[in-house]
Amino acid sequence: MKNRKIVSAILAVTILISLCACEKKESTTIESMDNIPPSQVESESEVAKTETPELEGYNLLWSDEFDGDAMDESKWNYEPHEPGWVNNELQEYTTSTDNVFVRDGKLVLKAIKTEKNGKEYYTSGKVTGQNKTDFLYGKVVVSAKVPEGQGLWPAIWMMPKDESYYGQWPKCGEIDIMESLGHQTNISYSTLHYGEPHGEQQGTIEKNGADSFSAKFHEYSVEWEPGEMRFYTDGELVLTCNDWFTAVQGEDDKPYPAPFDQPFYVQLNLAVGGNWPGYPDATTDFSKAEFEIDYVRVYQKPSYDTNVSKPEKPFREALADGNFIRNGNFTEAEDLTDDVDWKFLLFNGGEGAAEIKDGEMIITSTNCGTEEYSVQLVHPDLPMRKGHKYKITFDIKADEPRKCIVCISAPNAGWIRYFPDTSIDLETEWKTFEFEFDMTEKDDNNGRLEFNMGKHGDTATIHITNVRVEEVTG
Repeated sequence: MKNRKIVSAILAVTILISLCACEKKESTTIESMDNIPPSQVESESEVAKTETPELEGYNLLWSDEFDGDAMDESKWNYEPHEPGWVNNELQEYTTSTDNVFVRDGKLVLKAIKTEKNGKEYYTSGKVTGQNKTDFLYGKVVVSAKVPEGQGLWPAIWMMPKDESYYGQWPKCGEIDIMESLGHQTNISYSTLHYGEPHGEQQGTIEKNGADSFSAKFHEYSVEWEPGEMRFYTDGELVLTCNDWFTAVQGEDDKPYPAPFDQPFYVQLNLAVGGNWPGYPDATTDFSKAEFEIDYVRVYQKPSYDTNVSKPEKPFREALADGNFIRNGNFTEAEDLTDDVDWKFLLFNGGEGAAEIKDGEMIITSTNCGTEEYSVQLVHPDLPMRKGHKYKITFDIKADEPRKCIVCISAPNAGWIRYFPDTSIDLETEWKTFEFEFDMTEKDDNNGRLEFNMGKHGDTATIHITNVRVEEVTG
């Protein structure tokens, strides 16, 4: 609950002057936000304000506690857009106070389902701080509660003030402090986008039941420094990034830490539909489709060391026999739910299980799901170096003839394929498959071998063993 107190106009001005003086002193090291208009300073009579807490090691750069009766347009812009602007989303972002309003000390972005030309039509709210509260480096802290409902997609994120400086997305960079999907509000995502080719790093955190992200307010934050970003949820570290890049396809990378060495701004929105969350259905209750934000606070350290270098990528060495796959003959038991070595995954309706038994990986499926990756076995951390040739070999069979898709993907580079999706026909007897490929993309220390066993109506049990990925030439 917010702690409110009465602050006089004189005190508010004094604080603002002090902060401005501090920012001016720091300007030789970093670019502080320097464009907050004078209208932001409270004048006239005393007003009720929330006391924004201090943060050790930081100065408060700006904040919005949403104390007033309407959105503060000295800090925020409405950003209207027609439906389908990005991601095949359904909503029209409007400037209507039906979609964007302040209530009980909180900013509310509300999605509304209506009808237009005889068809379902959706409106919603998006606000940005572009050209009003831009800043370079700092800590962003946001308290919010997300709505629940199929097809709803709330987000707290950041984009560069000048998106063309390094080039259009993803070259410009994007900082996603929080995203959640309305049908799965027990999971929150923090993601960093950059490139080209499109690279991304993502962390997730899960909170269930009465602690879910739609059941109560949670605090999301990012600490953005010249050589590192750290994402937190309720103070718990979710993701650390320090090895991003940006470039025009086929050219050398821009000097690190580009593209995250330019001013960014905070934005808040509630999307409806889209490629990732899917679309609303009969279960979506639009009377409750509200994304509530309790506060946005931006802090900045007195100075930042901008003399940073990109850390060297740790490329894992092969085993003594030249194999980059660990436990490729499945002689050791392991946890198939963690991110170490082998991992079994289910998505989009896929149902099944995996176990290591008698020197085999055995995958049983009861539902193939809607995507090839709905039933998936993966092995990460494969060192892929540009200009090198690699060979994949494995033995595989199924209890009944069926298909399986094999590839080596790039989880941190937009899921491009170093070895393309390749369909193989499985038989009831063991069969050895061997593939060679040339690595033509940027060096990547996190290539991922995938066996995709979803879609296509196939649920016969699969057996795999003797899996190898080795370097042929380099």
